[in-house]
Amino acid sequence: MEFEVMPEFVFQPPPPVTLPVTDGRLFPVRRVFCVGRNYEAHTREMGGDPSREPPFFFTKPADALVLPGQDTPYPSETTSLHHEIELVVAIGSGGASIQPSGALSHVFGYAVGIDLTRRDMQAEAKALRRPWDLSKGFDASAPIGMIAPASAIGHPASGRIALSVNGELRQEGDLADQIWPVPDIIATLSRFVALAPGDLIFTGTPKGVNAVAKGQVLEGEISGVGTLRTRVV
Repeated sequence: MEFEVMPEFVFQPPPPVTLPVTDGRLFPVRRVFCVGRNYEAHTREMGGDPSREPPFFFTKPADALVLPGQDTPYPSETTSLHHEIELVVAIGSGGASIQPSGALSHVFGYAVGIDLTRRDMQAEAKALRRPWDLSKGFDASAPIGMIAPASAIGHPASGRIALSVNGELRQEGDLADQIWPVPDIIATLSRFVALAPGDLIFTGTPKGVNAVAKGQVLEGEISGVGTLRTRVV
């Protein structure tokens, strides 16, 4: 009887990216999607018109996540690193062309996240009509807290979302202020890509985004979901 010889890897594959769940389990991360301009006040502060913009998306690599309790290194090639506090949705079951009415059944849980942005690089790319992937999807661009299962906390549609830097309040809003709530985000995104277990969706940020510097401590919180703390080094 002949056996097939499995080919060897050229090098050892990296370990999977996993996030801790509040119940002690680990959540394996597949992809990271982000929604742009999903709060009216933030859309205006970025020069947009919230009455006309459907949700749009960009991505970050899974290994751009900064795990709970870890420091966040200040990235190269920028002098204007901005913070954006966000509700993160963790997908537990996949699907394509999901309807808003059934979207929440695909959610495993929620976390607090920060979308870090090389704002100067992003502005230059926008002005030149070039992609701005590297202004969003760089190493350590997505600090995140522990995932709280929806089975334990439900599906938060309202509640305080806030971020402080060195104890000073920078961003504050309410999840109810989202232009596109979580079911609509999932439904829209699933028309473009088939969602799968392990996908994360950062759902946008309230107003007050601003620059951070080395040595500063970022603390985020979302009522009913959890907290996040990281130091920029």
